Amino acid sequence: MRIPVPRPRSLAAQLFAMQAVLIAVVVAGYALFTYVSDQRQAEDAARRQATAVARSVADSPSVREALGTADPTARLEPYTLEVQKDTGVDFITIMNPEGIRWTHPDRKQIGKRFLGHIGPARLGNTFTERYTGTLGQSWRAVTPVWNGKRVIGLVSAGIRVEAISQRVQDQVTALIGVAAGALGLGAIGTYVVNARLRRHTHGMNATQLSRMHDYHQAALHAVREGLLMLDGQYRVALINDGGRELLGVGPEGEVVGKSVADLGLPGPLTGALLASEPRVDEVYLTAARVLVVNTSPVSGGERRGTVVTLRDVTELQSLMGELDSERGFTQALRSQAHEAANRLHTVVSLIELGRAEEAVDFATAELELAQALTDQVVAAVSEPVLAALLLGKTAQAHERGVELVVSEDSRLDDGLLPESLPPRDLVTILGNLIDNAVDAAQGSIGARVTVTAYAEGTELVMRVADTGTGVDPAHAELVFQRGFSTKPAGPGGRGLGLALVRQAVTRQEGTLTVAEAEEGGAVFEVRLPLGGSAAPAEMTGRAAARGDA
Repeated sequence: MRIPVPRPRSLAAQLFAMQAVLIAVVVAGYALFTYVSDQRQAEDAARRQATAVARSVADSPSVREALGTADPTARLEPYTLEVQKDTGVDFITIMNPEGIRWTHPDRKQIGKRFLGHIGPARLGNTFTERYTGTLGQSWRAVTPVWNGKRVIGLVSAGIRVEAISQRVQDQVTALIGVAAGALGLGAIGTYVVNARLRRHTHGMNATQLSRMHDYHQAALHAVREGLLMLDGQYRVALINDGGRELLGVGPEGEVVGKSVADLGLPGPLTGALLASEPRVDEVYLTAARVLVVNTSPVSGGERRGTVVTLRDVTELQSLMGELDSERGFTQALRSQAHEAANRLHTVVSLIELGRAEEAVDFATAELELAQALTDQVVAAVSEPVLAALLLGKTAQAHERGVELVVSEDSRLDDGLLPESLPPRDLVTILGNLIDNAVDAAQGSIGARVTVTAYAEGTELVMRVADTGTGVDPAHAELVFQRGFSTKPAGPGGRGLGLALVRQAVTRQEGTLTVAEAEEGGAVFEVRLPLGGSAAPAEMTGRAAARGDA
C-alpha cells in the first residue's frame, strides 16, 4: 500500500500560519502583561481605597465622641456597617489601642483581639499590609484615632484579595474578548493578504520558488539568444548575457534600471524597443551586428512592460550575401552556357555549309573575348575571392545591360590582404556596392559601373562609380541607414545592402564616403586599414603620380 506523501505547504500558507501564530503570541503576551499590570494596579487601588476609608472614619467627630462613651459598640457598629456599604470595602474595624475590637462585620468577633499588626498605628502612623484575618486574606489599612495628641483608638479598613481578583478577572474577561476580536481581524487580514500572495506565487511553496529561481537564472544565462525585459517606464528590468553581448552594453549591474534611450543604441533599434506595438522578426543593425528583433508587450489590464528577444544573424546575412553572389555567378554561367550552345550551333552550321575558315575565325574570336575579360580582371586583382566576385558580377551586370569595368588603376596582388581582413567582409563590402551601382546605372545611357581597387600605403582603397542619377547631398548619410532606398520595395525589401557595407567597414575600423562621380552618377569609396602591411613601392608611386593619395 502506497503511503501518500503530504504536499509541502505553499509559501502563502506558510506565511499565513506564521502570521497567525505571531498575532496569537502578541495578543497572548499583551493579555498576560495586562493581567499582571491590572492585578498590581487593583491591589494598589485597594490599598488606597482602604487607607482613604480608614482615615475618613478615624477623622469623623462622631467616632471620636463615641469612643469616649461607656459602650462605643452601640454607636459605632451601625455607623461602620453603613460606611462599609457606601464605600465598597469588605470590613471596617474600630478597636482600642490594645487591639480589642469594638466593631466587626461578624458580631461574634466583637470584643476579640484584632488579627494583624497594629504597632505602627499605636505609634501614630498609618500603614497597609496584606494579612489573613477572620474574613480571609485581605489588603488592609490601619490608622490611629487622635484626641488631641493622644491615640484613643485604631481604625482598620480592608478589601479581601478574593474580591480584588474577581475585579481583575472581570477585566481580563473583557480583555480576552477584545484580544479574540483582534486575533480574528488579524487572521482575516492575513488571509486576504495571503490569498493575494497565492495568486501571485501560483500556490508554490518557498522550495519550489527557490528552485524556479535557480532554473530561471541558469536558463537565462545559458541561452545564446538575447533576452531583454523592460518595465512600464521602458527601463531595463532584466537582461541576460546574450542580450548584453548582442547590444554591446556593459555589465548587468550597470544596465539594469537604465532607460532604453540611455543605452547608446542606434536610433532605429531604440525606436523599436520604445514602440508600444509588438514587432515581429524585424532586422536592425548595430555597429557590428545584424539583429532580428521581436517585442511583445506584457499587459494585465494595464501596460506592465515589454519582453524583447534578440537573434544574431550577422553570419547568416553575410552567408546570404555570398550566396547571392554565387547565385548570380551561377546564373551568369548558365546564361553563358546557353550563349555558348548557340555559338557552337553556329560553328557547326558554318562547317556544314563548307565555310570551315569562317567557323574557325568565329570560334577563335569568342574565345579571345572571354579570355581577354578574364585576363583583365585577374591581372588587375589577383586576390582569388575578389577576382571571382568581379568575374561573377561582370557577367551578372552584362545580363542586366550594364557594363562593369575594372579600371586600369586597380592592382591587388594575391597575399596582400592580412588575416585580420577576412574575405567575407570584402565580399560584403564590394558585392553590395556593385549591386547598388548596377541598380543605379541600369536603364541609363551608356550604363556602366567602374570598379577600382588598390593598396595605398597601409590602406586598401576600393571605389565603385556608376552612371546613374547620383545621390542627393541631403541623403548622403541616409543612404547608409537600413530601410532607405529610392527604388520601390522588392519581395525581400530594400535598403539593407549599404547598411551592411557601413557595418562591415565600421567593424574593420575603416571609412566609407559617397560623392558625385565624374560621369554624373555616384562614387562610393571605402578605405580599410591593412594592419601595417605596406603596398609595393611601385604601386604607391603610381597612386602618388595620379594624385589620388
